[in-house]
Amino acid sequence: MGGFEPQGRWQAAAYLAAGSSSFADFLTMAAPELLPRHAHEQGPLGGGSGLPPDLPHGTTIVTAVCEGGVVMAGDRRATAGSMIAQRDIEKVFRSDEYSCVGISGLAGVGVDMARLFAVELEHYEKLEGRSLSLEGKANRLAGLVKANLGAAMQGLIAVPLLAGYDEETAQGRIFSFTPDGGKYEEQRFASMGSGSVFARGSLKKLYRDGMSATDVVLVLMQALYDAADDDSATGGPDVSRHIYPVVVTVTEDGYLRLTDAEAGGYAEAVIAERMQLPDGPAAPLRSGS
Repeated sequence: MGGFEPQGRWQAAAYLAAGSSSFADFLTMAAPELLPRHAHEQGPLGGGSGLPPDLPHGTTIVTAVCEGGVVMAGDRRATAGSMIAQRDIEKVFRSDEYSCVGISGLAGVGVDMARLFAVELEHYEKLEGRSLSLEGKANRLAGLVKANLGAAMQGLIAVPLLAGYDEETAQGRIFSFTPDGGKYEEQRFASMGSGSVFARGSLKKLYRDGMSATDVVLVLMQALYDAADDDSATGGPDVSRHIYPVVVTVTEDGYLRLTDAEAGGYAEAVIAERMQLPDGPAAPLRSGS
């Protein structure tokens, strides 16, 4: 082993430098090839056209504020062009004890971004001895999205949706992002992905302020059902295979993912109702008086 000198990401200097509390900044210096944004540096895809081939994409994500926190749900379908690439992909992830993130767009990039974000928050907490505020988490995630802009310009777009319990205000908050790293706080509810326009219409019809977490889960299930009804890239509940949306709640008690049996119970309740009302429940009309 004489004469061996570590190269690239194994150089000791990168690990001994003072740096910052950002794990993403550390990877930029020590191992940039591990960052999601590194993909666009490999050159254009799709036979030299600059456009990516049919790679797996994930949709749809919905989230809403509930009494004392937030609920987020995502369907399980990934598509590659007109084909179903995967029936049970997961698009909603735990970021830390008081936040979760859903991803939409190119599945591989989105999953890597969600995982890196979770490590980023854990790294910060270990170095600083405290967790970031929810606003700070949104700012960090916006930075990761912006760092992927070069890949996004080539069509490798992945955009997250962040939801969490704000310990400072004791309420749920939601943040959406654009591919250029723009961060926007959403009010009450939000949706993302190819089925988002249909899901949002359903949410506007059914959502009410102050709903319990249980009621919000049902509303989100209805929204995903409506999205799957009109968007071929969104998968509805697959009863025969026991594949149901991923549903998580984030409250004062922390992050909690519903079991498949629990999510299936909500999904099957929605399906049973749709057997009688195929278009779903109608919002009550309010008198002008």
